[in-house]
Amino acid sequence: MSSSSSSLEISSLGALFIFGLLWIVVIGIFPLLALAHASPSREPKGCRRLGLSPGQSNLADEYDKKYNEGVPSDHKDDNGLPAWRVKALFTYPIKSCGGIELQKSEVVGTGLKFDRQFAFAEETSDGWNCRTLRNAGFQRMALIHTEIWVPDPSSPEYDDRRPEMQSDGVMVISYPRVAPSGPLGLIVRIGMAIRLLGSRLSFQVPLVPSKDSKYPVIPVKIWKDKPLAYDYRSLLSPSLHAYLGFDPSKSPLSLFRAHPSHNREIFRNAPRKEQIGFQPNTAFADAYPIHLLNITSHRDVATRCADVIPRLSIRRFRANIIVQGPEAFAEDHWKRMMVGETEIYAACRTVRCRLPNVDPDTGERDKAEPDRTLKAYRRVDEGDPTNACLGLQLVPAVEDCCVAVGDELRVLETGEHRYIKMLAPGEKVEGV
Repeated sequence: MSSSSSSLEISSLGALFIFGLLWIVVIGIFPLLALAHASPSREPKGCRRLGLSPGQSNLADEYDKKYNEGVPSDHKDDNGLPAWRVKALFTYPIKSCGGIELQKSEVVGTGLKFDRQFAFAEETSDGWNCRTLRNAGFQRMALIHTEIWVPDPSSPEYDDRRPEMQSDGVMVISYPRVAPSGPLGLIVRIGMAIRLLGSRLSFQVPLVPSKDSKYPVIPVKIWKDKPLAYDYRSLLSPSLHAYLGFDPSKSPLSLFRAHPSHNREIFRNAPRKEQIGFQPNTAFADAYPIHLLNITSHRDVATRCADVIPRLSIRRFRANIIVQGPEAFAEDHWKRMMVGETEIYAACRTVRCRLPNVDPDTGERDKAEPDRTLKAYRRVDEGDPTNACLGLQLVPAVEDCCVAVGDELRVLETGEHRYIKMLAPGEKVEGV
């Protein structure tokens, strides 16, 4: 074979190789482009997003040793601010999913506005049952993030005829993109690696169903209650089922929105209607409208399990109001307080489950901590001696008020707490 023939053969092979690469790119780029546009815009028109800007947090210094000790309530800090005050605020629109950090928040009858108004539920033989991070296999919910967008009349794109305005705003739900199996999965992974595809997908749902919406209203079981709620199943993306590991045909999953006329009334340790003018109620929160944590109490727990979890974030405990200033566990005996200008009752201590074992940043569940550490020294309530306590469950004294980061915390009344366990429907508490 002549050298010219060999060169021609090598050149032909090279051309075929290059053509093959180009063909792979071409057949790969079209699915990538389609996938890149499969997720709707995350900025609803005519709306503004609630919460702190991305990357900002009032908990940026949560591991600072200055929070390891409390200070007297009459002290001021270096900036002249009250030493006992609100450090951070969070609302959790979907039960057990990522929270939204706020600088201030309206407080309504069910707690911080938008808090636990939505929940995922699985259909079982006895109907729809709420699912949380406590349930096996559901720790991935920790990486489902939410954004609340509310109508903004100052926006040039505001139009009260838009669906977003008709539903009082929208909630954008995002979650990690899962690459499918097979060749398409390889293409998706390559696309994410070169950032042609985002690592997360998103869709949006109405904050409140508009008057002409057709979402069915059906009962959803949460503990022993079965409140009616709007079924948003038709809005769920198949990719969300894939992320959560669900086959819709075998194990149906849906997102429910609490019905404003069917909130769950709270009794047990809660103040009564005769006392505050209304019976406390909640949507999909476990038991009470607001959850408070003292950062010094949390630091005490975090220090004790630092060998296993060196940086135990207070966000694991999913509190609405995080306060700074009081010494560790001073809140165990608070009964009534003022947060800014808002009067709030402490219903009971927060009895902890194993939910905080899930890391909110990774969605991974530790087998033991911090539950084991808490149970070793925080089984302090005779009403439930088998479980540990950390934080307080609160009820606002009014149905419409506001709290903000920096609000002063003043304790008005102290006393003893005794946790009362979950009641069956219609069951009464003796002596309450």
